Amino acid sequence: MSALARIEVVLFDLDDTLMAHTRAVDEAIALAQATAGGAFAADDTVAVQRRWAQLEEVHYTRYLTGELTYLGQRVARARDLLGPYGIEVSDDDALAWFERYLVGYRDAWRLFDDVLPALDALPPVRVGIITNGDLAFQTDKLARIALWDRLELTAVRADSSIDDPARRGRVIASGELGVTKPDARIFHAAARAFDVAPAQCAYVGDRVRTDAVGAHDAGMLGIWLDRGRDRNPMTDHAEGDAPAGVPSIPTLLALPALLALPAP
Repeated sequence: MSALARIEVVLFDLDDTLMAHTRAVDEAIALAQATAGGAFAADDTVAVQRRWAQLEEVHYTRYLTGELTYLGQRVARARDLLGPYGIEVSDDDALAWFERYLVGYRDAWRLFDDVLPALDALPPVRVGIITNGDLAFQTDKLARIALWDRLELTAVRADSSIDDPARRGRVIASGELGVTKPDARIFHAAARAFDVAPAQCAYVGDRVRTDAVGAHDAGMLGIWLDRGRDRNPMTDHAEGDAPAGVPSIPTLLALPALLALPAP
């Protein structure tokens, strides 16, 4: 029996799996720096990008754990980035700065080159997204990168209702469900949304524990997407290596062949 024979749903992480999130962030920070002037603009761009990535990891995690609100993590990130340059900002100023940064970030949203060919090569399975993020923001992202309609996506709500059941795809967002990866409950919610068992789902993500191991422990075929040089520098092996039983692929182009391998 092949893995493909038992997989009816293929689920993906979004940021740094389908969309080149780190690239977009780096472009947006470089733009914000270039238009700022003063010591912030004069600092080494690579160092600033690295600090911004670290602040995202720290404060976005605080939001995911409930320590900060969604807007609160934006305030904290902007304040901590600008503070070392003697730029003190109020909450409103921080949010206004973040909104200006988001203009550049949104303009830089792009799919990785392997996404569309890989999707086209998949068998006729249903496809969904599980994301640790705000539903409205991630929905906008999926629409702008032209996956919303291509994958016939629709949102799954906290009460397990589905916005448009006639559409084939599903988006499961932690901001809506109130539970984050790698908690098994978010993976199980995705399986329920497709009316299948977890064992009938494959899940692909760029983080070892948050994505691949989390899905594996929830009963799915968890797959680590190890993009090599395109890894997020903050998560580059930070979660360790994939354990036995959790396969890894270097590109999404390898996914169809992996699904066709004989099951263990």
